Amino acid sequence: MIIDCAVYQDGKRRPGELTIEEAYDAGCRPDAFVWIGLYEPTPEEFESVRRQFSLHELAVEDAIQAHQRPKLEIYDDSLFVVLKTARYLEAEEQVEFGEIMLFIGENFVVSVRHLPASELRGVRKQMEGRPDLLRLGPGAVLHGILDRVVDDYVPVVAGLDDDIKEVEKDVFSPEAANPAERIYFLKREVVEFHQAAAPLEEPLDQLARRRVPLIHEDLREYFRDVLDHLVRIGEQVTGFRDLLTSVLEANLTQVGVRQNEDMRKISAWVAIAAIPTMVAGIYGMNFQHMPELRWTFGYPIVLGAMAAVCVYLYFRFRRSGWL
Repeated sequence: MIIDCAVYQDGKRRPGELTIEEAYDAGCRPDAFVWIGLYEPTPEEFESVRRQFSLHELAVEDAIQAHQRPKLEIYDDSLFVVLKTARYLEAEEQVEFGEIMLFIGENFVVSVRHLPASELRGVRKQMEGRPDLLRLGPGAVLHGILDRVVDDYVPVVAGLDDDIKEVEKDVFSPEAANPAERIYFLKREVVEFHQAAAPLEEPLDQLARRRVPLIHEDLREYFRDVLDHLVRIGEQVTGFRDLLTSVLEANLTQVGVRQNEDMRKISAWVAIAAIPTMVAGIYGMNFQHMPELRWTFGYPIVLGAMAAVCVYLYFRFRRSGWL
């Protein structure tokens, strides 16, 4: 599905709607390039794009199948970039992941997006407001998309931070709650987010510090700025992983403490109940010759003695903290 197809010449978008063939022909002019945006294309829909721009077959296969790790691959006359996108869903308190594949050539950019995260329409409008960057060629589009993807990581970090704080409160709450399942779920999300963000550091470092074909030298400082943001996010995510491990250990400790407290309470009540059970068991044996069987005050004295012993044990257990 083609979302947008436009030609940019001398940093400005040419007006009018173009077919892929027309856009390719127009993009071949000096100081011009074409930017085609696709959303979850089928192999049949992508075939015309592949054929028109002579895209490498291995990169095309990755772009259609998705589920790739972030990377930068350099072919003879093009670059292939894979980005993992993420967005935080407030209602579900979950992180949704997606992918963006970019084909960068001398006179074209083909972006393939999977899942709604990191919508690129805003990137296109933002880039069209910066003709000074667009004059630097398709590499400027790569920078704009990378910047948007990394910026979209920030709300995800904030959402995960809030969720972890809520879990910490649950762990140390006086209520007998056991948020172990949510802790494991958060830990899995943090690991997935780390797997999405951390591998991107290597391609960004390559774009920021080394000479990469088809990327203008003036863009290196812009990539370096994006790399700095990504490194800070990576440090926060690493901190989340360590914190969740500590929270999980604290939760297990709290569960053990509560279980010990429950066992002490149960033991205390069993000890209290054992006294009247023992006395009642003795007098329930129905022997003919037993002390106090025919005594008038035997029954109330036995009941009073049982009650007194039970009350005494109750207050002793309360004082010792077992009840």
